[in-house]
Amino acid sequence: MTTKRPNFVFILADDLGCADLGCTGARAPVSPHLDRMAAEGLLFTHGYSNSPVCSPTRFALITGRWQYRLRGAAEEPMTGRYRGDKIVGLPPEHPTLPSLLRDAGYRTALVGKWHLGYPPHFGPLKSGYQEFFGPLSGGVDYFNYTDSIGKRDLWEGETPAEDHGYLTDALSDRAVRFIEDMPEEQPFLLSLHYTAPHWPWETREDHAESQRIGGRINHVDGGSLATYRRMIQQMDEGIGRVLAALEAKGVAEDTLVVFTSDNGGERFSDNWPFVGQKMDLLEGGIRVPLIARWPARIAPGSTSATPAMTMDWCPTMLEAAGVAPHPEYPLDGISLLPLFADPAWNPRRRLYWRMLHRQQAALRDGAWKYLAMDGHEYLFDLALDERERANQARREPERLAAMRQAWQDWAAQLPPIPAEARATLVFGDADIPRASH
Repeated sequence: MTTKRPNFVFILADDLGCADLGCTGARAPVSPHLDRMAAEGLLFTHGYSNSPVCSPTRFALITGRWQYRLRGAAEEPMTGRYRGDKIVGLPPEHPTLPSLLRDAGYRTALVGKWHLGYPPHFGPLKSGYQEFFGPLSGGVDYFNYTDSIGKRDLWEGETPAEDHGYLTDALSDRAVRFIEDMPEEQPFLLSLHYTAPHWPWETREDHAESQRIGGRINHVDGGSLATYRRMIQQMDEGIGRVLAALEAKGVAEDTLVVFTSDNGGERFSDNWPFVGQKMDLLEGGIRVPLIARWPARIAPGSTSATPAMTMDWCPTMLEAAGVAPHPEYPLDGISLLPLFADPAWNPRRRLYWRMLHRQQAALRDGAWKYLAMDGHEYLFDLALDERERANQARREPERLAAMRQAWQDWAAQLPPIPAEARATLVFGDADIPRASH
C-alpha cells in the first residue's frame, strides 16, 4: 500500500440521469471513458445525491454536512437574481474540503460550476480553492456563457474570462492543464464540475443554436435525445483526456478519481428503472451514477450496493489525506474508505432528504424507503420495488409510523427551510409534461 498522500479529482456532471452511462445501462454508446473507469475501479449501484436540485448538493459536497445547516443551501437554485446577496451563499468562514486540504499543503482548484453564492461576499477563492475557472451561477450558454438572466458568466479567478470556445471542452482543457502544470511532489484536489448535460441543449457543433436562442438558455423549444447524448459523449471525451493526463504525469496510481451527478436527470435523461426526475425525492431525482477509481486502493471491477451520499466524499478524502475535520463543524457524511477494501461493507445508516417543493420528505433505512409527497405518504421496499410502484403503507402501518417518526426527529434537529427559499421548476408544467407519480 502506498504511503504517499493521494491526489483527488472529483468530477461532477450536472443533471445526469442514472442510466445515462454505458456502465449504468445507457441505450447508446456515449461513455467509453467513464465505462472504462468503472471497469478499473468501483461502481456504486446505490449512489445518491444529497438533494434533487443543484446548489444544495454542492453545499453538502464541499462541507461534508447536511446542506440544511446553511441558509444558502435551503433548496433554491442560485440564479442571477442572487448577485450581490449577503445571505444566500457559502460563508467563507465555514471550513470546506478544499480549505482543509489547502491548509494541509494540497493545491486546490475548481474548474467548472460553482453555484454557491456570488461575489463580493461569496466565491470559490474565498472557500478554499486557490484556482478557479468557470461559471459562478448554474446553467450557462455553452458558447457565449450567458446565465439565466442574460449576463455573461465565465471567470478566471475573480476576473471575467475571455472566449474559450465550447464550454465543456474549455473545462476539460483547463483540467488537463492543471494536472500537467502540477509539481510532482505536491498533492492536489481538482474539482471538475461540468455544466453538461444541463440545458441549454448544445453540443460543440451547435453554435448556430446558441445564436438562435440568443441567451434564452432555459429554452423549451430546443434539444433532442441525440443532442443530449452527444453532450454526454463530449463530456466523456474530456474526462478521457483528464484520465490520460494523470497517466502521462505518472500520478494515476495515487489519485482517487470520483465521478457522479449533482442530482437525477430531467427532460431528455434516462432514469430507468426509476420514477421521478430532478426536483423529486423519488429515486429518479436522487439516485445518480457513482464511480470511484484509485488503483492503489481499489480493486478493478468492483461493485458495491452500499448506499452512499454526496456528502460522504468530504470525510472520505480527508481521511485518505490524513487531514482531520474542523472540530467545531462535525461532519454528517461518513468515510467510504472501508468500501475500497471491502465493497460489501455496509454501516446500515439512515439517509434523509427534505424539500419544500411538493412538501417532500424521504428516508431510506436499509431496503425500506419512506416518502411523503403532495400530502400523501408512501412506503416502498426498494429491494423488490426500485420503481416505487407498490405502496406498502397499509400493509406495514407500524413500519410506516416508525419511519415517519424517525424522519421527524431528524428534521427537528436542523433549521427549518425558510418559506422564501422554496425552489421552483425551471420550466412550467405547460411547457414540459411531468412524469406521473
